[in-house]
Amino acid sequence: MLQPALKLVENQVNGTIGAGARDFASRDGELLDAYSQAVVAAAESISPAVTFIEVTKEHHSSRHRPSGESRALRGSGSGFIFTPDGLILTNSHVVHGADKLDVALNDGRHLSATIVGDDPSSDLAVIRISAQNLSVVPLGDSDKTRVGQMAIAIGNPYGFQCSVTAGVVSALGRSLRSVSGRLIDNVIQTDAALNPGNSGGPLVNSRGEVIGVNTAVILPAQGICFAVAINTAKFVVGQLIQNGRIRRAYLGVGGQNVDIPRAVARAQQLQHQTGVLLISVEPSGPAERGELRVGDIIVALDDHPVRGIDDLHRVLTDARIGLRCNVELLRQSRKINLSVVTQEAPV
Repeated sequence: MLQPALKLVENQVNGTIGAGARDFASRDGELLDAYSQAVVAAAESISPAVTFIEVTKEHHSSRHRPSGESRALRGSGSGFIFTPDGLILTNSHVVHGADKLDVALNDGRHLSATIVGDDPSSDLAVIRISAQNLSVVPLGDSDKTRVGQMAIAIGNPYGFQCSVTAGVVSALGRSLRSVSGRLIDNVIQTDAALNPGNSGGPLVNSRGEVIGVNTAVILPAQGICFAVAINTAKFVVGQLIQNGRIRRAYLGVGGQNVDIPRAVARAQQLQHQTGVLLISVEPSGPAERGELRVGDIIVALDDHPVRGIDDLHRVLTDARIGLRCNVELLRQSRKINLSVVTQEAPV
């Protein structure tokens, strides 16, 4: 009697386990389907507006070549159409200095493009093509992006057109150093796989809205990739379309970050113990006219603390061009204030 009873219990347990496993498998399948559907929907929505950009630059070199002879340097990257009249957003490092731009659309068309505006300091550029019936991407709001949400990257890594990768937003508010030396703030970190050729392509959310412009990868690492936030790009794009570049104020100085001795900071009632040491002052520039000297340490500009060069860059926006600014600095360990009228930074 014991053996049949045990067999019955065993069958009941196996039946329960089997049902539970089927339930878990069903739930996993539903989750996978939802994830897949989101990626598929976003890719199908955005891909028609993603472009493959081929770049040609004429390189002149006298080394081992007859005088005046040049050779063509070729590269490629990605971009995406954001207006019906053919404006394309991409990275500055993709198109900067290009002599010729060729754009391949998802529908097979090949068109020439011209540069509308270029800003190496934010690594963003706008180019234009002339065509009809263009697909356009919707721009999202990167301020609403959250860590952990889905992130889908579309681009042309190594020339493989319209490749799709997916991951999550790994972190927000990162900073990235541009080729000009300025910091790009509010950069999005993602683990969606990016490779050379993805630069300039869109990073989109599950609703198919662009939240970033894919910009950089850390090559020795895996899964650490960066995109310029689309809200930053919206501001830059407006300036590029209007002026062809980003207008910024400048003082006409060269500097480096420096520590201020604690005793000096206390004696002069400074809020911080770092500043910008002036190592050069441009002749006849704003700083020289304002009587700044080599060896001065800038600690504030118009009541904005200047802890380093990045703080100075953030303060010297286009809104300060031509304005009289109060520069607080240390000269021979004494705090003084000077008045400087800024100018527009040269191109």
